[in-house]
Amino acid sequence: MTTFKEIRGTTIEVVSSDPSNPEIGQIWYNSSSGTLKGYLNTGTGIWSSGGNVPLSRYGTGSAGTQTAALNWGGYAQVPDSVNAATISYNGSTWTTLPASINTARNKMGSAGTQTAALGFGGDPFAGPRASTATESWNGTSWTTVNSLNTGRLGFGGAGIQTAALFAGGTGAAPTFTDQSAVESWNGTSWTTTTSLPSAKGQGFGAFGTRDAFTGFGNGPESTSVLNWNGSAWTAGTSLNTARDSASSSGTQTLGLVYGGTPNKTATEIWNGSSWTSNPVGLTTGRGNMNVGPTGPSSECLAISGGPTTVSTEEWTYPNITTKTITVS
Repeated sequence: MTTFKEIRGTTIEVVSSDPSNPEIGQIWYNSSSGTLKGYLNTGTGIWSSGGNVPLSRYGTGSAGTQTAALNWGGYAQVPDSVNAATISYNGSTWTTLPASINTARNKMGSAGTQTAALGFGGDPFAGPRASTATESWNGTSWTTVNSLNTGRLGFGGAGIQTAALFAGGTGAAPTFTDQSAVESWNGTSWTTTTSLPSAKGQGFGAFGTRDAFTGFGNGPESTSVLNWNGSAWTAGTSLNTARDSASSSGTQTLGLVYGGTPNKTATEIWNGSSWTSNPVGLTTGRGNMNVGPTGPSSECLAISGGPTTVSTEEWTYPNITTKTITVS
């Protein structure tokens, strides 16, 4: 008869307390509780509570990772105004930084890291409402750089500080018309490139890179997915849950989409060809959260958002945890 040692290469230990640092796949018998336990990959992601932000905002820009994130701008309901503040996250605590963005606005596109970020477009709640402004962050301050060719507010941005893409969005007041325009950033300037197959409004989300970009959802709610390979757009596999103003993270082969209006908690995982609905959704349903990457799809953040909330949630996938093994 095959033993566990022959399969796994280790014996089942008998211990009085659970090991403090088990290996994935390790199994042991806890003599104190009389239970057989294992450290297992459940194949399910989980959201857990992180540090609260100093001010509730939605439609913020963000960049970085789960333990080194940057968040800026957005709309604050109290007071009723767009915001220019910049905050940083170290994995547990948010800190307000002395440098604010130069043009306060919400619903902008964003890209980059905690020390090299890019914010573009958005709604400054003034003038035509669809900004062309682009700002670059060097870890200390924001610098206004070359503007977008088409002013718009929306979420369809992804990439890094020197190579980003902005697709769709909503045009200027008073019509606020959905846009099909796509612009590529080379670190210095924006260049108009192949348009979207159809116009997408400010609820259009995105993840990936400048040359391997996935856009999803729309306002009003949509399951639509579009993939970009650096030269052309193709229709992708539809989302399981229709989304408007949802957030996302990841790459074109491993992505995550979560939340959305109105007050959605649903979370979906993308493997490059299909979407899987995760059994565990956000603790607080919300849309218009952070825009832009905050870590790979295995470790990202859900920051603030609407309705008004100051909460941050941290995503972990896969969920590796100690499980009690029941045998009969």
